[in-house]
Amino acid sequence: MKKVLSFSAMLMIGLLLSQLMPGLLTETCYEHTRHGIEILLGVCLAFIMINVGREFEVDKSNIKSYAKDYLVAMLAAAMPWLLIALYYIFVLMPSEWWSNAAVWKESLLLSRFAAPTSAGILFTMLAAIGLQKSWIYKKIQVLAIFDDLDTILLMIPLQIAMIGMQWQMGVILVVVVLLLWIGWKKMSSYSLNCGWKSLLGYSALVYGATYIIYILTDHFFGEEGSVHIEVLLPAFVLGMVIKHGYKSSKADDRASSFISLLFMLLVGMSMPLIHLEETPAQTNSIIASLPMLSWGSIALHVVIISLLSNVGKLTPMLFYRERSLKERLALSVGMFTRGEVGAGVIFIALGYHIGGPILLISVLTLVFNLILTGGFVLIVKRLALSCER
Repeated sequence: MKKVLSFSAMLMIGLLLSQLMPGLLTETCYEHTRHGIEILLGVCLAFIMINVGREFEVDKSNIKSYAKDYLVAMLAAAMPWLLIALYYIFVLMPSEWWSNAAVWKESLLLSRFAAPTSAGILFTMLAAIGLQKSWIYKKIQVLAIFDDLDTILLMIPLQIAMIGMQWQMGVILVVVVLLLWIGWKKMSSYSLNCGWKSLLGYSALVYGATYIIYILTDHFFGEEGSVHIEVLLPAFVLGMVIKHGYKSSKADDRASSFISLLFMLLVGMSMPLIHLEETPAQTNSIIASLPMLSWGSIALHVVIISLLSNVGKLTPMLFYRERSLKERLALSVGMFTRGEVGAGVIFIALGYHIGGPILLISVLTLVFNLILTGGFVLIVKRLALSCER
């Protein structure tokens, strides 16, 4: 529980630092600092996604049994996303923007990380109370991993929408298909050292490879022709192909927690400067040109967005009818929990220079629900225990 609250605290501290840095640093120093933060963020995100990939385990001999679970996870990932996107467009946007394609693209990207992605802390809590053999534990573990995978895959059409179907997008699609094929064919095939130092080294290599590809294509083809492969999928696939069975030490667990906390801090520090004046800052983003809202309005929208996202996560209640209502409710509430993957999408959104009040609402929604995650876990715990009696 402390870990989840710490995530929220680090994100808020980072957000505060992001607003103070421009006034404390010279322009050159500030630019270098931002660049350093971006690199550290990429490495930390790769580390987190490698660990998510290591948790991905399916029985290939009985793959048909996962079809229903994947459908449920896909709907649970998509429904909150679409509900929030519609709210952003039809409630927060002027009516003359409703048919603007650029507004839809930016809204869909921002709503992606305002929607929840399940957190591994829930597994730890359920295991701690002896429920690791229960149907709820096993099912929520499968759905959470598929949920994270869907979050990664949903970023691909969003990238296509943001960049357009140019030749470099074709390259990215080929790389994505190849990575997914390798991940599936070589799942849990390679015995690699999984100590935290080794994982950090792999993370640096994965991020370095994607960064070098970007630098080289930018040099030869310019910014418009650069190929930017997000670190999410390559790192996830690397985690998939690592053989299971490694028992992490206390040092590994401490290092993993520290890197996750550092990641949340860096995400906050990457936030653009929030302008509270009536006239928005000049920007290429349409959404970022919206005038800043009052703090009261922002708080209200954060609560409404949280409700919409969690209502969307109730999808599992419509399935698994052979189980009791309490079990299905516990499964759905378990999907409310927030983790680092959602914050990783913030990092990607910032790369497209999207800002303004909607970005702030999305970030604060993540913070608010990180705080509520402890309560969600307790609800799941009580429901699960009552089902076991």
